Amino acid sequence: MSRTYTDELRRHVGERVELSGWLHQQRQHSRISFVILRDRGGLAQIVVEEPAVVRTVAPLLPETVLAVEGVVADAPQAPGGVELHDPAITVIAEPREHPPIELRRPQLKEQLPTILDNAPVALRHPRQRAIFEVSAAALAGYRTTLDRLGFTEIQTPKIVGGATESGANVFERVYETGPVFRAEPHDTPRHLAEYVSLDAEIGFIEDHRTVMGFCREAVVGMLEGVAGRAGTALAQLGIHLPMVPDEIPVLHFADALALIEEGTGEAVTGELDLAPSHERWLGEWALRTYGSEFVFVEGYPMDKRPFYTHPEEGRPEFSASFDLLFRGLELVTGGQRLHRHEDYLRALAERGMSAAPLEGYLQAFRYGMPPHGGFAIGLERFVSRLTGAQNIREATLFPRDLKRLSP
Repeated sequence: MSRTYTDELRRHVGERVELSGWLHQQRQHSRISFVILRDRGGLAQIVVEEPAVVRTVAPLLPETVLAVEGVVADAPQAPGGVELHDPAITVIAEPREHPPIELRRPQLKEQLPTILDNAPVALRHPRQRAIFEVSAAALAGYRTTLDRLGFTEIQTPKIVGGATESGANVFERVYETGPVFRAEPHDTPRHLAEYVSLDAEIGFIEDHRTVMGFCREAVVGMLEGVAGRAGTALAQLGIHLPMVPDEIPVLHFADALALIEEGTGEAVTGELDLAPSHERWLGEWALRTYGSEFVFVEGYPMDKRPFYTHPEEGRPEFSASFDLLFRGLELVTGGQRLHRHEDYLRALAERGMSAAPLEGYLQAFRYGMPPHGGFAIGLERFVSRLTGAQNIREATLFPRDLKRLSP
């Protein structure tokens, strides 16, 4: 008999099937027991009435791995509206001790540090799994969208002797999905020392607004991927996907500071970056003003952007760069890059940097490069914002930060 998954049981009413999974919970009564089995498809209720079988399952610890054969019957009160009767239960593997996380609850009651310390067990919980099903669907949507737009996926080395930024010297449109490692000094709910970055580079652009257009397409594709691939996970988490406007509101950095100052009374003129509280305020402003959960902020000061960033035409103190804020949190950073070799040498000299360690990077520009730019999306930030997580670590499989290197 081939294995059946719990989310397939509705199609097998009246048939005898075999399930395999973990003992999620059991409720014992005087002459009957209800065993809840969990597999990748969800939960299934098993009605145990045979005294010998009741005695077999009674001492089993949660997370015991079981194989169960039984007849599928309609049961509106059971998970999925069906249950198994007349079961034959085989123990495949037993835990050595009681699990440190109570997985039987609809939501985990443990605090985040406990959940992270016991991640190999906590990640078995249906709601925890749902978060990463959303993440996988978002990543698939990103790839599908960029493939459709004519991009080529590449894999670049992570161990290098100097900065690297663009693959557009090989292809006109490239993207990459992979880990980013940062000596991150911040210990906040929004920062990690290792995260997954979804990067894209585009050649032959007009300016950074071209890049913003591709960025919007990527975000729309990620949301479409989630809608198409993770509907059950969305229902499990009780979340609704945001709409991306055809034209995402755009604010210049200088105008954003003026709005914040007027709206909050804070003196922010002259600031070089947006504080988290200012990003939240702008998110609320965009939602209130435009009904949009997304807002672009462009024109960040050059002093806060990397040396390779192209300056804004006519206002060289500002950059041809942008951030995309999603629900009041920076989700994407991008912009137009320098493309002339002499401009790179000048930019490095102005910052007191030597060109020698970057010779491999600069080589591409020595031999002719078109105007180009790119963006990077933080996958964990996207998923944490989408699922309403209070801490980015909730949307990270095994977080790495200032204090955590295991599990």
